[in-house]
Amino acid sequence: MPQNSTEGQESVSYKPLVQDAIVLTGPTASGKSATAIALAQMINGEILSLDSIAVYRGMDIGSAKPTARDQRVTPHHLLDLVEPNQDFSVACYLAAAHTAVEQIRQRGRRPIFVGGTPMFLKGVLRGFDPGPPADWKFREAVEADIKSHGIQALRARLQQVDPLAAHRIGPNDARRMIRALEVAHHTGIPISHRQIQFDHYQDPNECNVFSLNWQRSQLHERINERVQQMFEDGFITEVQTLLDNYGQLSRTAEQAVGYREIIKWISEHNEDTSVLIEEVSAHTRQLARRQETWLRSFEERRIIDVTVTDKAEAIAEKIAEKLFDKESRE
Repeated sequence: MPQNSTEGQESVSYKPLVQDAIVLTGPTASGKSATAIALAQMINGEILSLDSIAVYRGMDIGSAKPTARDQRVTPHHLLDLVEPNQDFSVACYLAAAHTAVEQIRQRGRRPIFVGGTPMFLKGVLRGFDPGPPADWKFREAVEADIKSHGIQALRARLQQVDPLAAHRIGPNDARRMIRALEVAHHTGIPISHRQIQFDHYQDPNECNVFSLNWQRSQLHERINERVQQMFEDGFITEVQTLLDNYGQLSRTAEQAVGYREIIKWISEHNEDTSVLIEEVSAHTRQLARRQETWLRSFEERRIIDVTVTDKAEAIAEKIAEKLFDKESRE
């Protein structure tokens, strides 16, 4: 089983981090990184990654991690925090984020969170009560029950334990249903009663949360181009190197889009990459649609419509104008 890096973090509750911080989010391949670098240059900012895969060392191409040049131009934080065979929870992320934000503020600079991992984003915007650490034996037992009795039986079980969580969680979201059962099992308190901070959000005009929005056809074209470039840059070699060095990756790392498909492709000793590339592209487009759905639940965000003719600097200027306008009224 992968190593665990969550010890000592799970019992701590974390407050929101949105005071003077800026959040730039949006679906994958929406141009967040380039826009954030341009914005940081305009407002004396430093960038904090909001990406659950970029925390892993060696997972560079598939996470579209900022290049060494990008990191020289603008300081970046919350990258390369752990080895890819280690588990890394939301609580671990928020512990590191709180430390980094405090250090950035002490330097007199502006924290700019950039990324699209929903649970990381929720923790930054609304705070987080992590609950008990993962109980893999409990989870494996529940997963075995799902195989025997189906996901509807899991949902029925959750409805008995935590009806509110069952109502909120999607009917096919086994991972979140299992976590809800796990929390209730270990604490005696339904998860829906613990994570009430997730229901509270700020007026979008009172905080600095911006979401890049593309027409879907244009975003899909950007995704296809990015995936093709990743393979040209050596994505398969990166994954093979990770497997050679670590054997088994963490559950989060090995299920990341792109990594999951390549690991399977390698294990099956395939040679033709054309089907693999299309599969990764299709799954990345599906990920973008899920992210767009998630983002619609964040009432804090202000939408920044983007087209193919918009340069990162121009998008950053739009955001900077909104920031200055808000701050001039305070």
